[in-house]
Amino acid sequence: MKLPLLPAVSARKPGKRQMEALDTVLAEGTLDLVFQPIFEVATGEVFGYEVLTRSPSSAFKGPEALFSAATRAGMVGELGRLQRSLAINGALGNPLFINVHPAEFDSPFLVQPDDPIFRHSEDVFLEVTESAPLSHFEQCISVLGELRKKGIQVAIDDFGAGFSNVKYIADLAPDIVKLDRELMSQVHHGSRQFRLLTSIVRLCKDMGARVVAEGIETTEEYVIAEHAGVDFCQGYLLGRPSKVATGESWQPSS
Repeated sequence: MKLPLLPAVSARKPGKRQMEALDTVLAEGTLDLVFQPIFEVATGEVFGYEVLTRSPSSAFKGPEALFSAATRAGMVGELGRLQRSLAINGALGNPLFINVHPAEFDSPFLVQPDDPIFRHSEDVFLEVTESAPLSHFEQCISVLGELRKKGIQVAIDDFGAGFSNVKYIADLAPDIVKLDRELMSQVHHGSRQFRLLTSIVRLCKDMGARVVAEGIETTEEYVIAEHAGVDFCQGYLLGRPSKVATGESWQPSS
């Protein structure tokens, strides 16, 4: 799920239908999740899974609307905790990439010692959209610092989408940077865009972060990403989201 930017919306609470749907989701745990594999380029093996949320009710047009409504209702902390609990239970024994909504940095749930992410046996990477520090910078740094002390790792998601500030990489010191799909779109080997892509990958690595190329849909894109030096790839070419966290090794056909 690509979580929305912290919206500049009114404080008006969701309507009755959405509030009832939110109450049902939280009371019954009826949040739909799927898992998309992320592959290690060097081995072709599955490295971990990104958790993607699907809207559980027709009251919401998608996960963005669901989390936006939960934010306005003051329930985003509870919804995020439910998402993490279902993710952990649905992918035991696998590293997980879990999106965190920007508004959750104002919630106490993430740093609670009984949060589900702390009982997962494998690595957990919290994905923070590049926009989150814009409105929650100090709180974001503080919360992520506390989580890191407990073994949680950090990934910057959608890096390169729209306005990019490479200072975020220095400030947040992510373990992984996930490159936005647009950086891979229509890139040709040797082109100026390919040189830009390669420079961004090198910059991330120089700052201590491994790199994921997102949205890989063709063999050509995979080869470009590999030549650019990324560590991991994710996209429909390699594996589509599934209700079960399973994925086979993958290598591009010759």
